[in-house]
Amino acid sequence: MDSWRLRWHKLTHWEYWPLWAIYYPLFPVWLYYSIKARSFFFFNAANPTMKNGGMAMESKMDIYNMIPNEHIPETLFVAKDEAPELALERILNKGIGFPFIAKPDIGMKAFGVEKVNNKEEFQKYFQRSPENFLVQELIPFNKEMGIFYVRRPDEVRGRITGIVSKQFLSVMGDGKSSVLHLIKKDARSHFQLKALRKKFGESLNKVLASGEEFILVPYGSHTRGAKFIDDTHRINKELTDIIDGICSKIEGFHYGRLDVLYNSFAELTEGKNFSVIEINGAGGEATHIYDPRHSIFFAWKEITRHWGYLNEISIMNHKMGHSYLSFRDGRAMLKANGQLEAQLKLI
Repeated sequence: MDSWRLRWHKLTHWEYWPLWAIYYPLFPVWLYYSIKARSFFFFNAANPTMKNGGMAMESKMDIYNMIPNEHIPETLFVAKDEAPELALERILNKGIGFPFIAKPDIGMKAFGVEKVNNKEEFQKYFQRSPENFLVQELIPFNKEMGIFYVRRPDEVRGRITGIVSKQFLSVMGDGKSSVLHLIKKDARSHFQLKALRKKFGESLNKVLASGEEFILVPYGSHTRGAKFIDDTHRINKELTDIIDGICSKIEGFHYGRLDVLYNSFAELTEGKNFSVIEINGAGGEATHIYDPRHSIFFAWKEITRHWGYLNEISIMNHKMGHSYLSFRDGRAMLKANGQLEAQLKLI
């Protein structure tokens, strides 16, 4: 696509707008909830056992340690000051073989998440990583879903408030076009071209056979090109039972999104063949809003609805003795989060 067409596409499709353009118009709503809670950073009390309520700057390893082991991938913490050779030896001894997933311990928006195929790629990732990171076994399931969960402190059972299915960024061969040409034909993949050139190099000149699918980014991150589909209509009792059964075992967890890899929806609702690859707390978005079929007004309605849940839960937990974040500490968190985001974009 031509550069002007890309710019027009981004302007006319709100899912590509910068976060400030989506969220700043809702500042009066956040201010209203802040007045209700008597704290601008009330979210700290939503999930008392998570740092900052899971809004930002929380350790992913700390959260994995809260989740029942049978529901998560084998995960290993790697300190930045550790010798790469010793770290790799620990990883292999843990039974995590190549390829595996590496990602920052404190991260966001899938920045710095990479599939590592061999020793050389691991050493390069180690060198580029600015902070501690995690290594996870590669889960073989090729479907990913984000499931938003809410449970008030006075409720025994929680509920699902939104589901998003994630289509990994890919191209489909036609027997004559190069991968590069196929990427440029679609705005969603073209927006990722710079990162894809860096990742694949000359391999982008390969011509795919007709009907051959090539996955460009093997994880469901909207910032990395995945297409999000609103599947909230698929909420049912069976899935709610499975998700509530997991979340009820996580101490102090009341609000957030679970990202799940699974084999089939039927098996997922039976509690079979799935893995929770991440849990986002107060900072987790109800990402079904990013379905291209939805308008910005739908997104604003859903964001406001979920902020209402967040506010209600935080106030209830605060009355039970859990603290809000001070304005000073909240500002420091936001500053640190901005600095970290700038670093992670360079990985």
